[in-house]
Amino acid sequence: MVKILNTSQSDFKIKFESLLKKREKDDESIDKIVSKIIHDVRKNSDTALLRLTNKLDKSNFKKTQDLTVKNSEFEICFQDLSSNIKKSLNTAIRRIKSYHKKQMPKNNMYRDDEGVKLGGIWNPIESVGLYVPGGKAAYPSSLIMNAVPAIVAGVKRIVVTVPAVNGEINPVVLACCKILGIKEVYKIGGAQAISALAMGTKTIRKVDKIFGPGNAYVASAKKQFFGTVGIDMIAGPSEVLIVADSKNNPDHIAIDLLAQAEHDELAQSILITDDKKFSEKVINSIDNFLKKLERKTIAKSSWNNFGAVIICDNLYRSAELINEIAPEHLEIAVEKPKRFLKNIRNAGAIFLGRFTPEAVGDYVAGPNHVLPTDRTARFSSGLNLLDYFKRSSVVECNKKNLRKIGKDAINLAYEEGLQAHALSIECRITK
Repeated sequence: MVKILNTSQSDFKIKFESLLKKREKDDESIDKIVSKIIHDVRKNSDTALLRLTNKLDKSNFKKTQDLTVKNSEFEICFQDLSSNIKKSLNTAIRRIKSYHKKQMPKNNMYRDDEGVKLGGIWNPIESVGLYVPGGKAAYPSSLIMNAVPAIVAGVKRIVVTVPAVNGEINPVVLACCKILGIKEVYKIGGAQAISALAMGTKTIRKVDKIFGPGNAYVASAKKQFFGTVGIDMIAGPSEVLIVADSKNNPDHIAIDLLAQAEHDELAQSILITDDKKFSEKVINSIDNFLKKLERKTIAKSSWNNFGAVIICDNLYRSAELINEIAPEHLEIAVEKPKRFLKNIRNAGAIFLGRFTPEAVGDYVAGPNHVLPTDRTARFSSGLNLLDYFKRSSVVECNKKNLRKIGKDAINLAYEEGLQAHALSIECRITK
Protein backbone atom coordinates (compact mmCIF):
# COMPACT_ATOMS: atom_id res chain seq x y z
CA MET A 1 0.00 0.00 0.00
CA VAL A 2 1.02 3.58 -0.67
CA LYS A 3 2.68 5.31 2.31
CA ILE A 4 0.71 8.14 3.98
CA LEU A 5 2.80 10.60 6.01
CA ASN A 6 1.65 13.59 8.01
CA THR A 7 4.08 16.27 9.18
CA SER A 8 2.02 16.83 12.35
CA GLN A 9 2.41 13.23 13.56
CA SER A 10 5.09 12.30 16.07
CA ASP A 11 6.54 9.51 13.90
CA PHE A 12 6.84 11.67 10.77
CA LYS A 13 10.61 12.03 10.95
CA ILE A 14 11.14 8.26 11.14
CA LYS A 15 8.75 7.61 8.23
CA PHE A 16 10.30 10.41 6.19
CA GLU A 17 13.83 9.06 6.65
CA SER A 18 12.61 5.64 5.56
CA LEU A 19 11.19 7.26 2.42
CA LEU A 20 14.60 8.68 1.57
CA LYS A 21 16.34 5.30 1.56
CA LYS A 22 17.77 4.14 -1.71
CA ARG A 23 15.33 1.95 -3.61
CA GLU A 24 17.92 -0.16 -5.34
CA LYS A 25 20.78 -1.52 -3.29
CA ASP A 26 24.20 -1.96 -4.85
CA ASP A 27 24.43 -5.61 -5.75
CA GLU A 28 27.92 -7.06 -5.52
CA SER A 29 26.80 -10.09 -7.51
CA ILE A 30 25.94 -7.82 -10.46
CA ASP A 31 29.37 -6.19 -10.26
CA LYS A 32 31.01 -9.63 -10.40
CA ILE A 33 28.96 -10.67 -13.44
CA VAL A 34 29.81 -7.41 -15.19
CA SER A 35 33.51 -7.82 -14.38
CA LYS A 36 33.45 -11.21 -16.12
CA ILE A 37 31.75 -9.66 -19.17
CA ILE A 38 34.36 -6.90 -19.29
CA HIS A 39 37.17 -9.46 -19.09
CA ASP A 40 35.54 -11.51 -21.84
CA VAL A 41 35.27 -8.52 -24.20
CA ARG A 42 38.82 -7.40 -23.39
CA LYS A 43 40.17 -10.88 -24.16
CA ASN A 44 37.93 -12.01 -27.03
CA SER A 45 36.86 -8.73 -28.66
CA ASP A 46 34.19 -9.14 -31.34
CA THR A 47 33.82 -12.86 -30.69
CA ALA A 48 32.66 -12.08 -27.15
CA LEU A 49 30.29 -9.36 -28.39
CA LEU A 50 28.62 -11.74 -30.83
CA ARG A 51 28.33 -14.58 -28.31
CA LEU A 52 27.05 -12.35 -25.45
CA THR A 53 24.57 -10.54 -27.69
CA ASN A 54 23.07 -13.79 -28.95
CA LYS A 55 22.90 -15.22 -25.43
CA LEU A 56 21.62 -12.22 -23.46
CA ASP A 57 19.38 -10.59 -26.08
CA LYS A 58 18.09 -13.88 -27.50
CA SER A 59 19.40 -13.02 -30.95
CA ASN A 60 20.74 -15.28 -33.67
CA PHE A 61 23.41 -13.23 -35.44
CA LYS A 62 25.76 -15.41 -37.50
CA LYS A 63 28.75 -13.10 -37.85
CA THR A 64 30.18 -9.96 -36.30
CA GLN A 65 29.16 -7.83 -39.28
CA ASP A 66 25.53 -8.54 -38.41
CA LEU A 67 25.93 -6.36 -35.29
CA THR A 68 26.36 -3.23 -37.41
CA VAL A 69 23.20 -1.49 -38.60
CA LYS A 70 23.28 -1.17 -42.39
CA ASN A 71 22.28 1.94 -44.35
CA SER A 72 19.37 0.03 -45.89
CA GLU A 73 17.97 -0.68 -42.42
CA PHE A 74 17.93 3.04 -41.55
CA GLU A 75 16.20 3.81 -44.84
CA ILE A 76 13.52 1.12 -44.49
CA CYS A 77 12.65 2.20 -40.94
CA PHE A 78 12.49 5.84 -42.00
CA GLN A 79 10.24 5.12 -44.98
CA ASP A 80 7.90 3.00 -42.84
CA LEU A 81 7.58 5.72 -40.20
CA SER A 82 4.20 7.46 -40.12
CA SER A 83 4.09 11.13 -41.06
CA ASN A 84 2.68 12.00 -37.63
CA ILE A 85 5.62 10.43 -35.80
CA LYS A 86 8.11 12.04 -38.22
CA LYS A 87 6.55 15.42 -37.50
CA SER A 88 6.62 14.84 -33.73
CA LEU A 89 10.25 13.66 -33.78
CA ASN A 90 11.27 16.71 -35.80
CA THR A 91 9.38 19.02 -33.42
CA ALA A 92 11.16 17.47 -30.43
CA ILE A 93 14.57 17.70 -32.12
CA ARG A 94 13.98 21.32 -33.15
CA ARG A 95 12.94 22.45 -29.67
CA ILE A 96 15.66 20.52 -27.82
CA LYS A 97 18.30 21.79 -30.27
CA SER A 98 17.14 25.38 -29.80
CA TYR A 99 17.31 25.08 -26.00
CA HIS A 100 20.80 23.57 -26.00
CA LYS A 101 22.18 26.10 -28.49
CA LYS A 102 21.58 28.76 -25.86
CA GLN A 103 24.01 26.91 -23.56
CA MET A 104 26.94 27.28 -25.97
CA PRO A 105 30.05 28.32 -23.99
CA LYS A 106 32.33 31.14 -25.13
CA ASN A 107 36.09 31.35 -25.07
CA ASN A 108 37.27 34.25 -22.93
CA MET A 109 40.61 35.98 -22.42
CA TYR A 110 41.46 38.94 -20.20
CA ARG A 111 44.44 40.67 -18.54
CA ASP A 112 44.58 40.77 -14.75
CA ASP A 113 46.00 43.58 -12.59
CA GLU A 114 49.58 42.35 -13.13
CA GLY A 115 49.12 42.23 -16.88
CA VAL A 116 49.03 38.41 -17.13
CA LYS A 117 46.77 37.18 -19.90
CA LEU A 118 44.31 34.55 -18.59
CA GLY A 119 41.26 32.74 -19.82
CA GLY A 120 40.01 29.50 -21.24
CA ILE A 121 39.04 27.74 -24.44
CA TRP A 122 36.29 25.18 -24.98
CA ASN A 123 36.56 22.18 -27.27
CA PRO A 124 33.97 19.48 -27.95
CA ILE A 125 34.78 15.92 -26.94
CA GLU A 126 36.10 14.05 -30.00
CA SER A 127 33.90 10.95 -29.76
CA VAL A 128 30.94 9.85 -27.63
CA GLY A 129 29.01 6.64 -27.21
CA LEU A 130 25.25 6.83 -26.65
CA TYR A 131 23.55 3.89 -24.99
CA VAL A 132 19.85 3.68 -25.85
CA PRO A 133 17.77 1.23 -23.75
CA GLY A 134 15.82 -1.43 -25.59
CA GLY A 135 14.58 -3.86 -22.93
CA LYS A 136 11.20 -3.22 -21.28
CA ALA A 137 10.57 -0.37 -23.69
CA ALA A 138 12.29 1.49 -26.53
CA TYR A 139 13.03 5.15 -26.03
CA PRO A 140 13.66 7.30 -29.12
CA SER A 141 13.28 10.26 -26.76
CA SER A 142 16.40 9.10 -24.85
CA LEU A 143 18.31 8.97 -28.13
CA ILE A 144 17.24 12.52 -28.96
CA MET A 145 18.12 13.87 -25.51
CA ASN A 146 21.62 12.37 -25.63
CA ALA A 147 22.34 12.96 -29.32
CA VAL A 148 21.10 16.52 -29.87
CA PRO A 149 23.53 18.22 -27.44
CA ALA A 150 26.36 16.14 -28.96
CA ILE A 151 25.40 17.44 -32.40
CA VAL A 152 25.06 21.03 -31.17
CA ALA A 153 28.43 20.80 -29.41
CA GLY A 154 30.12 19.64 -32.62
CA VAL A 155 31.20 16.17 -31.50
CA LYS A 156 32.89 14.60 -34.55
CA ARG A 157 31.99 10.96 -33.91
CA ILE A 158 28.70 9.85 -32.37
CA VAL A 159 28.24 6.10 -31.80
CA VAL A 160 24.94 4.52 -30.78
CA THR A 161 24.42 1.08 -29.25
CA VAL A 162 20.93 -0.40 -28.87
CA PRO A 163 19.97 -3.86 -27.58
CA ALA A 164 18.46 -5.90 -30.40
CA VAL A 165 15.97 -8.02 -28.50
CA ASN A 166 15.29 -11.14 -30.58
CA GLY A 167 17.56 -9.63 -33.20
CA GLU A 168 15.45 -6.52 -33.81
CA ILE A 169 15.94 -2.86 -32.89
CA ASN A 170 12.88 -0.68 -32.44
CA PRO A 171 12.31 0.82 -35.93
CA VAL A 172 11.46 4.27 -34.55
CA VAL A 173 14.88 4.43 -32.90
CA LEU A 174 16.60 3.61 -36.20
CA ALA A 175 14.43 6.09 -38.10
CA CYS A 176 15.30 8.71 -35.50
CA CYS A 177 19.02 7.98 -36.05
CA LYS A 178 18.54 8.74 -39.73
CA ILE A 179 16.73 12.00 -38.98
CA LEU A 180 19.57 12.99 -36.63
CA GLY A 181 22.22 12.02 -39.18
CA ILE A 182 23.79 9.30 -36.99
CA LYS A 183 25.26 6.51 -39.12
CA GLU A 184 27.35 4.43 -36.69
CA VAL A 185 24.88 2.22 -34.81
CA TYR A 186 25.40 -1.27 -33.32
CA LYS A 187 22.90 -3.94 -32.26
CA ILE A 188 24.51 -4.47 -28.87
CA GLY A 189 23.22 -3.88 -25.36
CA GLY A 190 24.09 -4.46 -21.73
CA ALA A 191 27.51 -4.41 -20.10
CA GLN A 192 29.07 -5.79 -23.30
CA ALA A 193 28.05 -2.64 -25.19
CA ILE A 194 29.59 -0.40 -22.54
CA SER A 195 32.74 -2.57 -22.64
CA ALA A 196 33.04 -2.19 -26.40
CA LEU A 197 32.58 1.58 -26.23
CA ALA A 198 35.09 1.94 -23.40
CA MET A 199 37.84 -0.41 -24.62
CA GLY A 200 37.20 -0.77 -28.32
CA THR A 201 37.09 -3.97 -30.37
CA LYS A 202 38.06 -4.84 -33.95
CA THR A 203 34.64 -3.60 -35.10
CA ILE A 204 33.93 -0.75 -32.66
CA ARG A 205 36.52 1.95 -32.02
CA LYS A 206 36.55 3.17 -28.42
CA VAL A 207 35.02 6.50 -27.49
CA ASP A 208 36.02 9.23 -25.06
CA LYS A 209 32.79 9.49 -23.08
CA ILE A 210 29.66 7.35 -22.64
CA PHE A 211 26.14 8.69 -22.20
CA GLY A 212 22.74 7.14 -21.68
CA PRO A 213 20.66 5.24 -19.13
CA GLY A 214 20.42 1.48 -18.74
CA ASN A 215 19.71 -1.35 -16.33
CA ALA A 216 21.79 -2.34 -13.30
CA TYR A 217 24.34 -4.15 -15.50
CA VAL A 218 24.83 -1.09 -17.68
CA ALA A 219 25.19 1.11 -14.59
CA SER A 220 27.76 -1.27 -13.09
CA ALA A 221 29.80 -1.29 -16.30
CA LYS A 222 29.79 2.50 -16.46
CA LYS A 223 31.00 2.67 -12.86
CA GLN A 224 33.78 0.17 -13.52
CA PHE A 225 35.01 2.06 -16.57
CA PHE A 226 34.89 5.52 -15.01
CA GLY A 227 38.36 6.97 -15.38
CA THR A 228 39.09 4.90 -18.47
CA VAL A 229 36.37 6.89 -20.23
CA GLY A 230 34.14 9.71 -19.12
CA ILE A 231 30.55 8.93 -18.15
CA ASP A 232 27.54 11.19 -17.87
CA MET A 233 26.05 9.91 -14.60
CA ILE A 234 24.83 6.76 -12.89
CA ALA A 235 21.07 6.98 -13.29
CA GLY A 236 18.83 5.17 -10.84
CA PRO A 237 15.07 4.51 -11.00
CA SER A 238 12.97 7.46 -12.11
CA GLU A 239 11.07 9.68 -9.66
CA VAL A 240 8.62 12.57 -9.44
CA LEU A 241 7.53 14.80 -6.58
CA ILE A 242 4.34 16.81 -7.03
CA VAL A 243 3.34 19.71 -4.79
CA ALA A 244 -0.37 20.27 -5.29
CA ASP A 245 -3.11 22.25 -3.58
CA SER A 246 -6.79 21.30 -3.56
CA LYS A 247 -7.61 23.59 -6.49
CA ASN A 248 -6.07 21.06 -8.88
CA ASN A 249 -8.08 18.49 -10.76
CA PRO A 250 -7.26 15.28 -8.83
CA ASP A 251 -7.26 13.30 -12.09
CA HIS A 252 -4.45 15.51 -13.43
CA ILE A 253 -2.27 14.89 -10.40
CA ALA A 254 -3.09 11.18 -10.31
CA ILE A 255 -2.07 10.56 -13.92
CA ASP A 256 1.11 12.62 -13.45
CA LEU A 257 2.08 10.36 -10.54
CA LEU A 258 1.33 7.26 -12.62
CA ALA A 259 3.24 8.64 -15.60
CA GLN A 260 6.36 8.18 -13.52
CA ALA A 261 5.26 4.91 -11.96
CA GLU A 262 4.76 3.22 -15.34
CA HIS A 263 8.47 3.57 -16.13
CA ASP A 264 9.69 0.90 -13.76
CA GLU A 265 8.69 -1.11 -10.70
CA LEU A 266 11.35 0.80 -8.77
CA ALA A 267 10.15 4.25 -9.86
CA GLN A 268 8.90 6.56 -7.13
CA SER A 269 5.97 9.01 -7.16
CA ILE A 270 5.36 11.34 -4.21
CA LEU A 271 2.54 13.83 -3.59
CA ILE A 272 2.82 16.70 -1.11
CA THR A 273 -0.47 18.45 -0.33
CA ASP A 274 -2.08 20.42 2.49
CA ASP A 275 -5.51 18.85 2.02
CA LYS A 276 -6.22 15.30 3.23
CA LYS A 277 -9.53 15.05 1.34
CA PHE A 278 -7.80 16.09 -1.86
CA SER A 279 -5.14 13.41 -1.34
CA GLU A 280 -7.88 10.81 -0.96
CA LYS A 281 -9.43 11.93 -4.25
CA VAL A 282 -6.03 11.58 -5.94
CA ILE A 283 -5.54 8.07 -4.52
CA ASN A 284 -9.02 7.03 -5.70
CA SER A 285 -8.28 8.45 -9.14
CA ILE A 286 -5.03 6.47 -9.27
CA ASP A 287 -6.96 3.27 -8.51
CA ASN A 288 -9.31 4.03 -11.40
CA PHE A 289 -6.53 4.85 -13.86
CA LEU A 290 -4.64 1.69 -12.95
CA LYS A 291 -7.48 -0.40 -14.32
CA LYS A 292 -6.98 1.18 -17.75
CA LEU A 293 -3.20 1.46 -18.15
CA GLU A 294 -1.40 -0.93 -20.51
CA ARG A 295 1.56 -0.98 -18.10
CA LYS A 296 -0.69 -1.26 -15.05
CA THR A 297 1.29 -4.12 -13.50
CA ILE A 298 4.49 -2.05 -13.47
CA ALA A 299 2.71 1.14 -12.38
CA LYS A 300 0.78 -0.60 -9.60
CA SER A 301 3.92 -2.23 -8.22
CA SER A 302 5.76 1.10 -8.22
CA TRP A 303 2.92 3.02 -6.60
CA ASN A 304 2.15 0.43 -3.92
CA ASN A 305 5.78 -0.19 -2.97
CA PHE A 306 7.38 3.22 -3.34
CA GLY A 307 4.58 5.75 -3.75
CA ALA A 308 3.89 8.21 -0.94
CA VAL A 309 1.56 11.02 0.11
CA ILE A 310 2.83 13.68 2.51
CA ILE A 311 0.22 15.89 4.15
CA CYS A 312 1.49 19.14 5.64
CA ASP A 313 -0.04 22.23 7.22
CA ASN A 314 1.38 24.77 4.77
CA LEU A 315 2.62 23.91 1.28
CA TYR A 316 4.94 26.90 1.18
CA ARG A 317 6.74 25.54 4.25
CA SER A 318 7.39 22.18 2.60
CA ALA A 319 10.38 23.46 0.64
CA GLU A 320 12.83 21.97 3.14
CA LEU A 321 11.23 18.53 2.71
CA ILE A 322 11.60 18.90 -1.04
CA ASN A 323 15.24 19.91 -0.72
CA GLU A 324 15.85 16.83 1.43
CA ILE A 325 14.19 14.55 -1.13
CA ALA A 326 16.05 16.32 -3.99
CA PRO A 327 13.74 14.83 -6.62
CA GLU A 328 14.60 14.10 -10.22
CA HIS A 329 11.37 15.82 -11.33
CA LEU A 330 9.45 18.42 -9.35
CA GLU A 331 5.98 19.65 -10.31
CA ILE A 332 4.77 22.74 -8.46
CA ALA A 333 1.01 22.84 -9.06
CA VAL A 334 -0.04 25.66 -6.75
CA GLU A 335 -1.62 29.10 -7.06
CA LYS A 336 1.69 31.00 -7.07
CA PRO A 337 4.39 28.56 -8.22
CA LYS A 338 7.06 31.25 -8.70
CA ARG A 339 6.71 32.21 -5.04
CA PHE A 340 7.39 28.58 -4.19
CA LEU A 341 10.31 28.30 -6.59
CA LYS A 342 12.60 30.74 -4.78
CA ASN A 343 13.04 28.31 -1.89
CA ILE A 344 13.90 25.26 -3.99
CA ARG A 345 17.61 24.38 -4.06
CA ASN A 346 17.65 20.68 -4.96
CA ALA A 347 15.74 19.36 -7.97
CA GLY A 348 16.75 17.97 -11.35
CA ALA A 349 13.97 19.64 -13.36
CA ILE A 350 11.15 21.89 -12.18
CA PHE A 351 7.73 22.24 -13.80
CA LEU A 352 5.71 25.31 -12.82
CA GLY A 353 1.93 25.62 -12.71
CA ARG A 354 -1.12 23.45 -13.21
CA PHE A 355 -0.60 23.03 -16.96
CA THR A 356 3.03 21.94 -17.03
CA PRO A 357 3.07 18.17 -16.53
CA GLU A 358 6.45 16.47 -16.26
CA ALA A 359 5.63 14.38 -19.33
CA VAL A 360 6.00 17.43 -21.62
CA GLY A 361 9.59 17.69 -20.38
CA ASP A 362 10.23 14.07 -21.37
CA TYR A 363 9.60 14.87 -25.01
CA VAL A 364 9.27 18.36 -26.40
CA ALA A 365 9.70 21.14 -23.82
CA GLY A 366 13.39 21.69 -24.63
CA PRO A 367 15.50 21.02 -21.50
CA ASN A 368 17.19 17.65 -21.25
CA HIS A 369 15.28 14.82 -19.60
CA VAL A 370 18.46 13.03 -18.46
CA LEU A 371 18.46 14.05 -14.81
CA PRO A 372 20.02 13.19 -11.44
CA THR A 373 18.16 10.55 -9.41
CA ASP A 374 18.42 9.02 -5.94
CA ARG A 375 18.85 12.42 -4.27
CA THR A 376 21.93 13.26 -6.35
CA ALA A 377 20.26 16.56 -7.34
CA ARG A 378 21.82 17.79 -4.07
CA PHE A 379 25.16 18.00 -5.88
CA SER A 380 24.63 17.43 -9.60
CA SER A 381 22.67 18.76 -12.56
CA GLY A 382 20.81 17.36 -15.50
CA LEU A 383 22.55 16.62 -18.77
CA ASN A 384 23.48 19.80 -20.64
CA LEU A 385 25.63 21.02 -23.48
CA LEU A 386 28.74 21.51 -21.33
CA ASP A 387 28.82 17.75 -20.66
CA TYR A 388 29.97 17.38 -24.28
CA PHE A 389 32.79 19.90 -23.93
CA LYS A 390 36.06 20.13 -22.03
CA ARG A 391 37.69 23.41 -21.04
CA SER A 392 41.39 24.21 -21.19
CA SER A 393 42.70 27.11 -19.14
CA VAL A 394 45.12 29.49 -20.90
CA VAL A 395 47.94 31.52 -19.30
CA GLU A 396 50.28 33.93 -21.11
CA CYS A 397 53.07 35.85 -19.31
CA ASN A 398 55.80 38.15 -20.54
CA LYS A 399 59.07 38.80 -18.70
CA LYS A 400 57.70 41.88 -16.97
CA ASN A 401 54.57 40.32 -15.47
CA LEU A 402 56.30 36.99 -14.82
CA ARG A 403 58.74 38.91 -12.64
CA LYS A 404 55.77 40.46 -10.77
CA ILE A 405 54.12 37.18 -9.82
CA GLY A 406 57.03 34.77 -10.16
CA LYS A 407 58.78 35.63 -6.88
CA ASP A 408 55.81 34.35 -4.88
CA ALA A 409 55.70 31.18 -6.97
CA ILE A 410 59.45 30.68 -6.32
CA ASN A 411 58.94 31.10 -2.56
CA LEU A 412 56.13 28.54 -2.54
CA ALA A 413 58.11 26.08 -4.68
CA TYR A 414 61.09 26.17 -2.31
CA GLU A 415 58.72 25.81 0.64
CA GLU A 416 57.39 22.61 -0.91
CA GLY A 417 60.90 21.34 -1.64
CA LEU A 418 60.46 21.47 -5.41
CA GLN A 419 63.70 23.11 -6.52
CA ALA A 420 63.27 22.56 -10.25
CA HIS A 421 59.91 24.34 -10.09
CA ALA A 422 61.55 27.35 -8.52
CA LEU A 423 64.49 27.36 -10.93
CA SER A 424 62.21 27.15 -14.01
CA ILE A 425 60.80 30.54 -13.04
CA GLU A 426 63.99 31.98 -11.53
CA CYS A 427 66.06 31.46 -14.67
CA ARG A 428 63.58 33.50 -16.71
CA ILE A 429 63.37 36.56 -14.47
CA THR A 430 66.98 36.84 -13.34
CA LYS A 431 68.93 39.53 -15.23
